[in-house]
Amino acid sequence: MTTIANLCLLTACVLPIACASLAKSKGFGKARREGGYDNHAPRDWAGRLQGWQARADAAQMNSFEALPVFIAGVLVAQGVHAPQRTVDALAIAFVLLRVAYIAAYVGDRPTLRSGLWTLALGCCVALFFVG
Repeated sequence: MTTIANLCLLTACVLPIACASLAKSKGFGKARREGGYDNHAPRDWAGRLQGWQARADAAQMNSFEALPVFIAGVLVAQGVHAPQRTVDALAIAFVLLRVAYIAAYVGDRPTLRSGLWTLALGCCVALFFVG
């Protein structure tokens, strides 16, 4: 059965890809010798990014790091048959907080970013206890 929480899982899995696209956008359409994206050495290329694109790359990595606890939380909550409305609400909150987190990261708002990160983690932890 497809639930809102399951759709949020898919959305959360796509967020790192969106961040990577932002980070790499500087190099789209340019030749490698002109600073375009280097698929032969992508991590070296990304390591030379600066400004908001470097922050988008960091947000990508953090988005991948956030996935396991969110996925586990949703699966545990649904596995113990927690109220689906509660699971859905926490999953939606997590995704919205993570989108705001990415915006704060790219926009260089570190204090806001840390607060959003903490709230999103709180959603994940809550998922383990809603049953």
